[in-house]
Amino acid sequence: MAAHHSYLKKHTEALVKDVGIEAACQLTGKSKATLGRYYSDAPEHSDRFIGVDSVAALEEAARYPHVTSALAELTGSALSHDPERRNAPEGGVNSDVIALSQRFAMLMGEYQQSIEDGVISINEAKRLLRETVALQRVLIDMKLHLEEEAGQGAS
Repeated sequence: MAAHHSYLKKHTEALVKDVGIEAACQLTGKSKATLGRYYSDAPEHSDRFIGVDSVAALEEAARYPHVTSALAELTGSALSHDPERRNAPEGGVNSDVIALSQRFAMLMGEYQQSIEDGVISINEAKRLLRETVALQRVLIDMKLHLEEEAGQGAS
C-alpha cells in the first residue's frame, strides 16, 4: 500500500506543478502548504491526500489528468486522453444524435474499406480505432447532455 501512496503523491505533485502552484491555490482554495502536504513524502503527511473535488478542479486546468490517470493505472484500467476536451456542454441531445449517426456512418465506411481484401491491416485497424474513439466521445457527450436534461427535469 505504501507504494500506491507514493505513486499517488508523485502524480499529485505533477498535477499541481502542471497547473502552477499559485493557480492551484486559487482553483482549490487551498494554501501552498496544504497542497505541499498532499504530495509530501514526509512520514507525518503519509496519510494526507488531495480531495477529489480539488483533483477535478486542477485536472480541468491541467494539460493532462495526472491523478486520474494514476488511479486508473493502479486499478489496471486505462484512459483515453483527449486534449481537445470535446465533452463540452454546448449543443444538446438532438445534435448528439446527428453526430452519433455521422460518426457511426464514418466507422462503417472505414470498416467496409478495411475488409474489402479480407484482411484488416495495422493502418486500417488504427483508422478503425480512431473512429471508434470518436464515436465514444459522441456517446459521452450524449450521456452528459441526457444527465443534464434529467437533472433539470427533476427540479
